[in-house]
Amino acid sequence: MAKYNPVEFIQEVRQETSKVTWPTWKEVWITTLMVLIMVSLASVFFLITDQAIGWLVQLVLGANR
Repeated sequence: MAKYNPVEFIQEVRQETSKVTWPTWKEVWITTLMVLIMVSLASVFFLITDQAIGWLVQLVLGANR
């Protein structure tokens, strides 16, 4: 197993992170908003689907008579 110099490692990490193309704040906000909207829509969809399936199961099994 090779031994690594921690200082050299940190320098290499800094060099690599400087090569990254970071998104602008506008891109971050737009993407965050899109994710929140999609999560909200998915939550509503699954809530409605769960309620419908629950209603169908009760209807088929004859519960709540």
